[in-house]
Amino acid sequence: MKIIGLTGQSGAGKGTVASLFAEHGIPAVDTDAVYHELLIPPSPCLDELTAEFTDAILAPDGTLDRQALAALVFEQTEIGQQRHKRLNEITHRYVIERTIALLAEYEKQGCKAAIIDAPLLIEAGLHHKCDQVIAVLADRDVRIARLMQRDNRSREQICARLNAQPDVSFYIEHANMLIYNNGTEQELRSCVARLLQEVLK
Repeated sequence: MKIIGLTGQSGAGKGTVASLFAEHGIPAVDTDAVYHELLIPPSPCLDELTAEFTDAILAPDGTLDRQALAALVFEQTEIGQQRHKRLNEITHRYVIERTIALLAEYEKQGCKAAIIDAPLLIEAGLHHKCDQVIAVLADRDVRIARLMQRDNRSREQICARLNAQPDVSFYIEHANMLIYNNGTEQELRSCVARLLQEVLK
């Protein structure tokens, strides 16, 4: 089974690209969904995060308060950067283990290819498990507008999150294929169809 890594900038349309691959019969392991599932109590991952960042990251019902955690790790300070690094060190271990197990299930089902849909594919080292890596990119203003609409957050909050992510050169360096998603959905569909032929050669 071919493994395709799918990553890219927030708001660039990575999720849409994954759904277009799914229309062609290529399933995906969505690492964001895996991460959320792993944090449902009782959760060893959440326990480890709480030990690191204190109960301040928990909601009254004992689940993760995502906004409280985001405020800590996306803080534009050196401490914020250290917290962000530590968050990734903890969560990547759990996500990688579960992702590998889900890929094994797809292979048992006879899938010819599967996608690892991961915003931190490269940072987590998951790109080493991929036959191809596709990065989805878009202009910053386009991404900000999409994220403000999708997440109902302020421009300031969105920019803080984007500033914590790698720049375009990082994705160009590590990806085999690039998708620039500044246009229409039809243009994106055509691009994905062409890439799929390349990937499955």
